[in-house]
Amino acid sequence: MKVVIDSHSGFCAGVVRAISEAERALSEHGGVCCLGDIVHNRVEVQRLEALGLKTISHSDIKHLDANSRMLIRAHGEPPTTYTLAAECGVEVIDATCPVVAALQRRVKRAYEQMERCNGQLVILGKRGHAEVVGLIGQVDGNAIVVESEADLESVDFHRPIYFLSQTTQSVALFEQLCDVMNQRLVDSSMLTADDTICRRVSSREEHLRTFARNHDVIIFVCGRKSSNGKVLYNICLEENPHSYNIEEASELKLEWFSGATSVGVCGATSTPLWLMESVAKQIETISE
Repeated sequence: MKVVIDSHSGFCAGVVRAISEAERALSEHGGVCCLGDIVHNRVEVQRLEALGLKTISHSDIKHLDANSRMLIRAHGEPPTTYTLAAECGVEVIDATCPVVAALQRRVKRAYEQMERCNGQLVILGKRGHAEVVGLIGQVDGNAIVVESEADLESVDFHRPIYFLSQTTQSVALFEQLCDVMNQRLVDSSMLTADDTICRRVSSREEHLRTFARNHDVIIFVCGRKSSNGKVLYNICLEENPHSYNIEEASELKLEWFSGATSVGVCGATSTPLWLMESVAKQIETISE
């Protein structure tokens, strides 16, 4: 049985940068805290914690010793987090993805634009996701977060709308919601649609469809918390019903590979290559 790892899967540039910053800080200073899971992959978090990285929550910041080092992950943070860290004498290692940082600035400009015309700021994203929390924090929470068409009921279609997206959302969903809003607005010119989805991530979608069709079985590896992972796994499932989502190699089941001659292993932007390699190796072992 042939086992192939998707060359387009694995960490995006923002995650690579954050993990590199963490590893560098750990080697230079020893103890470093990370505000939230550095990546939505339990196995990779455990690897870094074994090197000395400590995962903390926002409520822990005020209890850190002065001069402690705290890493802000690729998802970014609202301004209030930086203010609190400064007040507590905590050194910030800012590993916010440059694409996310640019989006945070666009959110602020969009809000200022909407304030001048009594408009609304609408963001496509997952409520509670770290990136989305950071985005709406740029405007003190004055934004409407939508996850699906049903959430558009919170939008006033008699007022202007500025529509943006979390960087890892689906392009198809963004375009679908744009169409719905255009239809419901009294004047379609009242909608400003600013597609802020990261193309380094979204470009994987079409490739993944082809990859899923080209193999008998697909093993999609990602952390349970990965928003991007859920989107990409569903794409695999749409193209290949013999697609299975796992977090690590121990979850593999022999019956999944019955009669298969080709297995594709792929993952999310939060899935490390070494983890996909360990899964591929385990598949080769159990299929012998």
